[in-house]
Amino acid sequence: MNAVGRGVGIVVTAACAAGLAARPTLAAETAGAVPAKAGRAPGKGQHVRTVFLPSPGNPLVALRVYFKLGSVDDPKGKEGLAALTGDIVGQGGTKARTYAEVLDALYPLAASIRVTGDKESLVFSGMVHRDNVERFADLLADQILTPRFAEDDFTRNRQDALDYVTKTLRGTADEDLGKQAMATVLYQGHPYGTPTPGTVAGLTAITLDDVKAFHASHFSRDRLIVGVAGGDPAGFAEAFAKRFEALPAKSPLLPDLPLPPKYDAHHVLIVEKDARANAISIGRALDLTRKDTDFYPLTVARSYLGEHRTFNGVLMNHLRGERGLNYGDYAYIENFIQDGWSTFPLANIARRQQHFEIWLRPVPPQNALFALRAALYETDKLIREGIPQAGFEATRTFLMNYSNLWAQDVSRRLGFAIDAIVTGKDVVKELQARLPKMKKADVDRAIKKHLSLTGLSIAIVSDKAQAVADKLVSGEPTPIAYDTRGTPPDIEAQDKLIEKFPVPITKANVRVVPVDQMFEKAQ
Repeated sequence: MNAVGRGVGIVVTAACAAGLAARPTLAAETAGAVPAKAGRAPGKGQHVRTVFLPSPGNPLVALRVYFKLGSVDDPKGKEGLAALTGDIVGQGGTKARTYAEVLDALYPLAASIRVTGDKESLVFSGMVHRDNVERFADLLADQILTPRFAEDDFTRNRQDALDYVTKTLRGTADEDLGKQAMATVLYQGHPYGTPTPGTVAGLTAITLDDVKAFHASHFSRDRLIVGVAGGDPAGFAEAFAKRFEALPAKSPLLPDLPLPPKYDAHHVLIVEKDARANAISIGRALDLTRKDTDFYPLTVARSYLGEHRTFNGVLMNHLRGERGLNYGDYAYIENFIQDGWSTFPLANIARRQQHFEIWLRPVPPQNALFALRAALYETDKLIREGIPQAGFEATRTFLMNYSNLWAQDVSRRLGFAIDAIVTGKDVVKELQARLPKMKKADVDRAIKKHLSLTGLSIAIVSDKAQAVADKLVSGEPTPIAYDTRGTPPDIEAQDKLIEKFPVPITKANVRVVPVDQMFEKAQ
């Protein structure tokens, strides 16, 4: 399952999700909307867990069918089974229609079925005008409840998954390659360390019978949340959710997760491939998620350091703005996937375990190691000195406004309401409630407790991998090379500190791997 839609009427993206937690009180929706209603979890009866966000004045209706399943459920040796099953269900025919007929039926509705899947989630979603919601709901329910499992659907989707791993991830998506390479180090021997779409060996081993068996065993009510939001007709939401009572009541328990490996020293993976620029990702496991109090002050620190695709963060301002090193430099304290062409996080991608990550979008090779040092220099400064008072005030104000945009339409509001059930906290509501009362000291305390530059997992995509490895191990300074003159003296003085910033790495902890060997099989 990749990050780009592969169908005409059905869109598939890569994502990730979290563990079912106790249901919180779901907060009221936007002005004019009816408060959210959360249904009962399935038990001995036939009830399906639901989230309904009625908004009678809205001409649109959003549907989400969320399953708490993902690549953590993949059997050993068949990595990619969960994602491939989702693809075939969402991008295949039904018992009543071939895949081509499904596309033909969707076209006049001006609607599409979106499938997002990751480590612990699989979500089928769509948004449609309320005049067409009954017909769209029939199509969506049929995809999930009565998939066709045609041989041609299986062959096409499995080949698409193999092409993503071998041609897109290895070939044209250097940024994603760097991020996934970092995950293989950070989560070595852990289910999160394998690409969600699978490995070459795993996908090759999967059969259509495996897909049928996985659907039968894992698409169950105990892993399901059905969501409806917007201007749906009276009684529609309840009737739509009731259709999923046809699913089995229970499936195998969600697998327990091991703890990520704890490194006392930095571990580096350098992927060698023909690349004009070097993609860099840096990570370290965290011991908190949205349910923890410290997550929210740490969110302020994260935003101050590197808000995704904005100039709010010091990494973006100092690496790109002042030095022109690259396109973007961001920081995260949980798994992040950008939602389409927006700058906002995709909903329904939380995980039971999270990590701190710095993402440096590709840098010219001559400045790659300077950029690595600069990112660590800025992070070290934040850890040692805390967030500046002015930076705290500005970031808190920014997040008060910006976080509201994360749930700006009916579909995104529904996604975050489902996340509130899955994670135990509604992240937008929590930020709105906590930020006005938050102090700089709260942020500094969370930084000291949870952030560290010891035992980092670092991945670099480079066309001269061994030379980069040798330079890192040598510990020699890596000065910046400017293309133009006139750099301000204060920046030049700081450059002298950055080029020598210590990044202690031993030869034993550096691996150089040709790109065509990446993701061949699970670790």
